[in-house]
Amino acid sequence: MTATSRHTDRTVHRALRREVPSTAAVLADERDFTAMRRYRTFPFDDHDSYLRQMERLLRTLTAQGVLTTLSLFDPAAYETYCAELDLDPDRPESRTRYAAEAARTGATVTYEGEPLSSLLPLLVEEADRRAAWDRATALLARTGNCAECGTDLARAAFARATHAVQQLLASLGDGSHHLVCSIAADGPPLLAVLHATARDGAPPGLTETETLGFCTVLATGLALRAPGGIVARSTTAPTDRATTTADGARDTVRGWSLRDSWLRPLSTAEVFTAYCTDADTGEPVPPEHGVDYAPGLPLTPPPGAHDHH
Repeated sequence: MTATSRHTDRTVHRALRREVPSTAAVLADERDFTAMRRYRTFPFDDHDSYLRQMERLLRTLTAQGVLTTLSLFDPAAYETYCAELDLDPDRPESRTRYAAEAARTGATVTYEGEPLSSLLPLLVEEADRRAAWDRATALLARTGNCAECGTDLARAAFARATHAVQQLLASLGDGSHHLVCSIAADGPPLLAVLHATARDGAPPGLTETETLGFCTVLATGLALRAPGGIVARSTTAPTDRATTTADGARDTVRGWSLRDSWLRPLSTAEVFTAYCTDADTGEPVPPEHGVDYAPGLPLTPPPGAHDHH
């Protein structure tokens, strides 16, 4: 082989490498990292060092023009995956196969050269959203049809939830809105987050996946008549400098509880109590500076053939 042909082969190889995407599954927290250390072939001893090495590898691939999809490595799911496929979990090729499967079926983000410290929280948030969506979908699928009128309860609840979210955002008006929906279900509470921004009376800007997940979780609470509610934190243009945040914006917190398969507005005192209470200990926490606590806005239930139940 001549020097010219070898050079051509290397050039073609580098060009072809840029055409082949890469996947990586990362152990995001110390607990998951510790769980993997029980495997003899797992080559890392320190989580911080592992993350630094992972980030170095990702940056190298990015510098080579390789697109890398990042997912979470879940040790418990990995163990189950290996058991189902009769793989030895203490082999690097088994970890490689699981990483590819995690990227195919789980939550992912695209790596674009940013620090892992800023990217991993987004990946964990996406994984939590996917998990809540999956649980809510499974719960909705089990609701079946109404014994009295035959209505598809899941479909009716989703339509009702969509109407509630549309009306809620329209009522909140202009501003940046951060909504959290929490539903009591078997196991941990179902949680969903929705971000919306509206300007000059135009419809709010929404992310399709966030909106679908949020409506699905809310629909689960409506269909099951489960305890739960929504808290909305809205940032709007300042009108009173005494109660504005450091950047000149003003935050208002409102809340609604689920009752009789609909969202009922909370009073100012109820919103204050809910927002200023530690969810784990039940102890009061001091209110934030520059935040107003306001009653939830009234929302009108949609008319429907199933409303009489």
